Amino acid sequence: MELSFPRYLLAKQSVDDRALNRVVLADLQNALATWPIGQALRVVEVGAGIGTMLARLLRWGVLPPQVEYILVDEMQENIDFARNWLAEWGKQNGFDAQTGEDGLRFSAPGANIQIRFCQADVFDFMRAEAGFGYDLLVAHAFLDLMPMPESLLSLFGLLKPDGLAWLTVNFDGVTSLEPVLNPALDALIERLYHQSMDLRPSGGDSQSGRHLFGHIEQAGGEIVSAGASDWVVYPAKGQYPAEEAYFLHFILHFFENSLEEHPQLDAGQFANWLAGRREQIRQGKLVYIAHQMDFLARKKQPV
Repeated sequence: MELSFPRYLLAKQSVDDRALNRVVLADLQNALATWPIGQALRVVEVGAGIGTMLARLLRWGVLPPQVEYILVDEMQENIDFARNWLAEWGKQNGFDAQTGEDGLRFSAPGANIQIRFCQADVFDFMRAEAGFGYDLLVAHAFLDLMPMPESLLSLFGLLKPDGLAWLTVNFDGVTSLEPVLNPALDALIERLYHQSMDLRPSGGDSQSGRHLFGHIEQAGGEIVSAGASDWVVYPAKGQYPAEEAYFLHFILHFFENSLEEHPQLDAGQFANWLAGRREQIRQGKLVYIAHQMDFLARKKQPV
């Protein structure tokens, strides 16, 4: 199967829709409900991928009528895809979508959404934009890839005092694949997979969710709300909804890339394990669960 990262991001929309913690989301929506009429909410999303979170926030009516939204991602492929996909999404969802040199503009009765795209390394972006004073920071399925806690301190530097940070789908140390193929091998692969997250040269933490309670405080934030945002993918009558079979194949791709040629894994056993899991997807039998955490935090006023 030929794999595409933008297609994976499209495929996981329905998985994320179910996973996002509704209490944390409601607290974000309530916090934005009193946003001053006529004043643009300035939003920065880091690791923004192809723009599915912006589409979701608009679809769910979370954002106020006036928004300036910047999507930051280091992959040019994602940024290029986002430009085209979001423009088409806007047209299909009731917006007048106008394309300009600096991004997109969505307009509708009572709504004006200015969208800007930035292809950049997030650390370069944080250095360039420190002190800009964004109103809302969004980081979705991203912080568990970053060196902590120093990265969060820099991210909070993008916010104005009292600015909000919505930090979603932060992995927290539990992966489950059912039915079991080989109890001992399944456990070993899960342990080594989590370990690979902790050993990434670029940073990462397989228990990022629970550690964010402390990291947010260290970064000068206070937690408004927190809750679980588990991915739960399962078939109904042998069929996966939407494009979730593709999503599962990509999860196995992550396993394969992370653990191929691992010294603690027999290559033949691992290849057979991957083949067995892929066959479970084809048969509509694989159940996948990943435990994650969502947070809404507020940047404290300087003392």
